Amino acid sequence: MTAEPGAKRYNRMAAWVLVLLTPLVAELALGSTPIRMAWLVLLWMPVYGAGVLLIRELAVRRHRGWPSILLLAVCYELLEDGIGLQALTSPRLYHAAEWGARLLGFNLPYWFANTVYHAVFTVAIPIALTQLLFPAFRRRPYLGRFGLVVTAVVMALGVLVLRVSVPPSEDPGFQAPLPFVIGCLALVTALGVLALTVVPVPRAQTSSVTVPGPATLFLTSGAATLLFFALTFPMFGARQPAFTKGLLVLVPLAVAATGLAWGYRTLTRLANSTGWSDRHTLALMGGALVAHSLGGMIIMADTPVDRLGLVGIIMLTLVGLALLNRRIRQREATPAAPPPSAPRRPATGEL
Repeated sequence: MTAEPGAKRYNRMAAWVLVLLTPLVAELALGSTPIRMAWLVLLWMPVYGAGVLLIRELAVRRHRGWPSILLLAVCYELLEDGIGLQALTSPRLYHAAEWGARLLGFNLPYWFANTVYHAVFTVAIPIALTQLLFPAFRRRPYLGRFGLVVTAVVMALGVLVLRVSVPPSEDPGFQAPLPFVIGCLALVTALGVLALTVVPVPRAQTSSVTVPGPATLFLTSGAATLLFFALTFPMFGARQPAFTKGLLVLVPLAVAATGLAWGYRTLTRLANSTGWSDRHTLALMGGALVAHSLGGMIIMADTPVDRLGLVGIIMLTLVGLALLNRRIRQREATPAAPPPSAPRRPATGEL
């Protein structure tokens, strides 16, 4: 973690890019915040941007990797939807209770779908994209200690902003049960400690596994994203995911969970290969980003203006991916001088 002589110790530009990028990907590019109401991104920036920046900074400072980040993403979802929006227990907000399998007042299918969504599109992809833009800080903090404290405070205020802005208008009169709130905070604390102190960073296991080309990864991740949406989100007028009724919703959720576990294991093996590069990482994320906006046109968009807005976002996404891909190619074509003490090749789970 020690910077080279003459190198910047921190990178606030990278921090701001992550803060701005997160709500754009998680909200605007999905259409949950439609383009005609894009100004709301400013309202979501404290909880989204500061929340994900906090996750990334804690993981880097504790020398943790992607497994810890994904576990912290679960904490993020509990704070946003459980404490801020109260959607995990609300009988009315976002029609979450109608998704089926509402167990003891807990909207289980809604929680599962949104936990996976936030882990991938709110947390992992914005962090990975920012690291592709600022590769020199891939395993270094963006902020000092004071900045870290400010980020934590802003994130807490962001949860409060959600609580006082959305539920009173969308679900007036509802208050999440106090035992749930206390249990939610206790679980977030426990998972946070587990992620930062117990979950190990996977060891480097370099292999010669054949890596698919970027185009194949782009198409595969896009198809997997659309399949995930089809299995876990209601669409085409259905009240429950995959047109199920009652507890049958647990079947597509189980299929999605199985696919996610298999996909994570496969991706881990591929990313440990000597043939894996930043261009493969970009292609994997690019397919998911385009597909998630396509999914938003089906799941979230209510008006032709909303759909046209998502078409525009897809076009901008493709342009941005092409520009970043060219930048990575140029970077890979330029041999870098070896540092005084060359670090070992990071394991897949490391940042």
